[in-house]
Amino acid sequence: MNALAGMERAMGELTSPDKVLIVDDHSLVRDGLRSIFDDAFPTCEILEADSLQSALEALDTADDVDLVLLDLNIPDVSHLSGLEALRDRFPATPVVMVSGVTDRNVVRDALAAGAAGFVPKSLKRTAIVEALQLVLSGEIYMPELECDETQAAEEDMIRARIETLTPQQRVVLGHLVAGRLNKQIAFELDVSMTTVKAHVSAILQKMNVFSRTQAVIMAGKIGFRG
Repeated sequence: MNALAGMERAMGELTSPDKVLIVDDHSLVRDGLRSIFDDAFPTCEILEADSLQSALEALDTADDVDLVLLDLNIPDVSHLSGLEALRDRFPATPVVMVSGVTDRNVVRDALAAGAAGFVPKSLKRTAIVEALQLVLSGEIYMPELECDETQAAEEDMIRARIETLTPQQRVVLGHLVAGRLNKQIAFELDVSMTTVKAHVSAILQKMNVFSRTQAVIMAGKIGFRG
């Protein structure tokens, strides 16, 4: 759904959450988000957590949390592991990522991993309320991001090349991205060095690059992790 049309629909049918959990390791950010809820949804009960572990504990003990606001970067998570853990343990509770990062790849990956929305911290208060209202109405919120056509075309090209890799080659590429040497990859996959070298050669050929470093840089441009 178009974000603007969705917002207009959501704002026309206001839904006030009963209980919300804010997860951020910075108290100032939690205070800021709390003040937004106090103004927009004065009857809403606000729970707070400063880590993934404390968030899981809060959800275990709380009844019927309507929404979780999760910071992308908190100390005990890596990339989207916090989102994945919450979606795994509490699949019925919508999770909105809140972050200062607005990279298109990160936003896309978060939504693909099950986020109900991605709210940049740079949004104005009214826009944040509208985004949250959209999610509470059952829609997905995606921010408007500047689109560089040249960058988008390059990313599409990289994805197309990676899609030509076999499943095993994608696994090997993931190990390359993680900085592992051939002997480490061979040990992890329980295959011979010859097999790993063959996979690496095939990866370079299919991605049309001349070195593993170039392959890693190219994969990094679309956030590929294997």
